[in-house]
Amino acid sequence: MSLSLDLNHLPTLPQRRDFRIGCIGSGFIMADCHLVAYKANGLNPVAIASRTPANAARVAQRHDLKHYETYQELLADPAIEVVDVAVPPDAQFGVLQEVVKHKRHIRGILAQKPLGVNYEQAVEIVKLCKRSGIVLSVNQNMRYDQSIRACKTLLSRDVLGEPVLATIDMRAIPHWMPWQQRQGWVTLRIMSIHHLDTFRYLFGDPVRVFASVRPDPRTEKKFKHADGICLYILEYANGFRASAWDDVWAGPALEGAEPDIYIRWRVEGLTGMARGTIGWPNYPAQSPSTLDFTTAQRPGYWFSPRWKEAWFPDAFVGPMAQLLCALETGTEPEISAADNLKTMALVDACYLSAKEHRAVAISEITRRK
Repeated sequence: MSLSLDLNHLPTLPQRRDFRIGCIGSGFIMADCHLVAYKANGLNPVAIASRTPANAARVAQRHDLKHYETYQELLADPAIEVVDVAVPPDAQFGVLQEVVKHKRHIRGILAQKPLGVNYEQAVEIVKLCKRSGIVLSVNQNMRYDQSIRACKTLLSRDVLGEPVLATIDMRAIPHWMPWQQRQGWVTLRIMSIHHLDTFRYLFGDPVRVFASVRPDPRTEKKFKHADGICLYILEYANGFRASAWDDVWAGPALEGAEPDIYIRWRVEGLTGMARGTIGWPNYPAQSPSTLDFTTAQRPGYWFSPRWKEAWFPDAFVGPMAQLLCALETGTEPEISAADNLKTMALVDACYLSAKEHRAVAISEITRRK
């Protein structure tokens, strides 16, 4: 029996590539990921603004964009059709309230994750955009990591059989942003949200979650927080379990010891198993994620498809592409704002679980709206 190694690891791009995109925010994610990926795939960012006009001007010059002194001026430009919002979570709601005032010419919004500061605010953002008629999607870009897309294909083709257990093991030392100190967040809403959303993308929605956290000893010296090192277990109604260890301490690698940095994932099914690595911790080195799988459909073999693309920055075209495809076809985005509320609820459930030292049903969060 033959197995196709064409695993659809790349996103579908829109037929129309000239949607005029206005960018709000000029930090690393916008300058080095979004804009690089958009330009490489023929998309059409045309303008940028941020709270630091001088930085926005530098990014505009680098990427050949029009620069506006304020994002309000950018939004007033009737040529802008889609807005890419990459600002801190606590600034996002205010920006989106301004965006929807321009619904005559703005058709779509891609908002950075997390969508607002918590589930309740995310609900208000979704309502705001729905009332305006603007299509809102969320930049949950790990769904477009090439190994994760390929794993989704294996699951959809039943190569692995019914899923039994999935795990993600992250040992990495991220670069934290200054705004995190205002929020007192470290890992759950910034890093774990990727893994929680990926579990939802691959396997659907859990019934409950149990989370345990402790501060990161390194970051604790800079600001007070609870969610440094995070361990959590997702329980599904059919018996399936998913779990992750999100370790942002990763040992004293910055204090003189040798580093051991990686992200590894594994999915075990009744008839097959897949394992992979995520190349992001090696950035800026070009390090594509990897996938290996074995299946009872073809005993005695490990399949090891490989590709040249990497999560950072190549996968960042995916969230914008799926939004543009939705605008082009008049359909719901792959990452709809309504669906993303379930990811936000899952994150909030993790916080509540860690605080109260108990398993939390996701319905405890969603019924608050």
